[in-house]
Amino acid sequence: MLGPDGTPALDPQHAALRVLARADQLATLSSMHQGIERVFLSPEHAAAHALAGDWMEQAGMTTWRDEVGNQCGRRAVDVPDAPALLIGSHLDSVPDAGRYDGILGVLIAIEVAERLAEVELPFAVEVVAFGDEEGTRFGTTLLGSRALAGTWQPEWTELHDQDGITLGEAAQDFGLDPERIALAARAPGSLIGYLEVHIEQGPKLEQQNRPLGVVTGIAAAERRLIRFIGESRHAATPWELRQDALLAAAEAIVAIERIAREQRSNATVGHIRVEPDAVNVVAGMAEISLDLRDVNEKERDEVWSAIRSELQSICLGRGIDFEVESVHRANAAVCDPGLKSAITAGIRSATGEERPMELLSVAGHDAMAVAAATGIAMMFVRCAGGISHSPDESVTAEDVAVAIDAMHAAVLELAMRVAAGDPDAAA
Repeated sequence: MLGPDGTPALDPQHAALRVLARADQLATLSSMHQGIERVFLSPEHAAAHALAGDWMEQAGMTTWRDEVGNQCGRRAVDVPDAPALLIGSHLDSVPDAGRYDGILGVLIAIEVAERLAEVELPFAVEVVAFGDEEGTRFGTTLLGSRALAGTWQPEWTELHDQDGITLGEAAQDFGLDPERIALAARAPGSLIGYLEVHIEQGPKLEQQNRPLGVVTGIAAAERRLIRFIGESRHAATPWELRQDALLAAAEAIVAIERIAREQRSNATVGHIRVEPDAVNVVAGMAEISLDLRDVNEKERDEVWSAIRSELQSICLGRGIDFEVESVHRANAAVCDPGLKSAITAGIRSATGEERPMELLSVAGHDAMAVAAATGIAMMFVRCAGGISHSPDESVTAEDVAVAIDAMHAAVLELAMRVAAGDPDAAA
């Protein structure tokens, strides 16, 4: 296969330019007229996965769409029923997204699979483009990778989007059978591990002038909706008679920031809803979101305990009530030592760094869902300014080229260890 200028794409720089060109091509598949939005079980999802399937076939893989809508490709080996090393990421996006979050990992995986065309491996290599990581359409994240990992919940077919369309209805329109989604689960023993490349979504690599980093694990996370319930009254109501839910919410937001900063935790309030939402009415209800993340479940829950105590104090002082709904909970995922070691060796080979930089991923990834089925490891790629989930996402061709080299080297390192019978090589 040839690169953008007609020369062999196995050259790292040409392969990197092809990855960037393909990312540009995928960026045109969007439900937004200005910007990128590509959600689960949409026409844009179908088009993006069809395109990725074509690229997988061009790279020499056999392809299929699984029962939940993930696009898969496999480079088989001569060993019957050989287990597979899975490499991939996701192709869905948040609204007004960038070009590389998730997408880069899928495109680099395809390049690596093509490089392995003439290499004898002790395992098959599979590439997966997950259909839903962000949870943009149905509000529940990691649907594609959870199905693959065997943790699909049948009640998720009743989730609905902002237009009232259920996931089950959308799946049928997409050409899937909602009753068969759980069959996307990989059989026990069919995977030896999962590797994922992703932009860092933070500034640490850039600050240290490093193109790549080794992920040690993925932080524990929980998302909640917090509703403050006061009393709606006319704006003429005296201060001493007000039970203002919005003021309680505002005070809570400031308290959340203070507590999280003190505990060196990550907390984000990104949503506010007010009722009755009128200029001249004291708010009777205010709802805020809370996204809380920390190194592990214990530290995350300790921060939440401190926040909840502060909420109780705020509401008591204002004479109002509050209620909490947990809408997402994910435990921390620790990268498998053997797979992580292979990633480290791959980065060392590609960059010459004796000790590649290690980072905890505060952001969630498909890897944390796949961890229920097999060991995981991740590689971060430097992203300009640490910006992600934004049109300003930016990576360089030089860094992408190094990432392709590093992931290729990591797979070869893993193959060497597996072939030698190293029991710690893979999951």
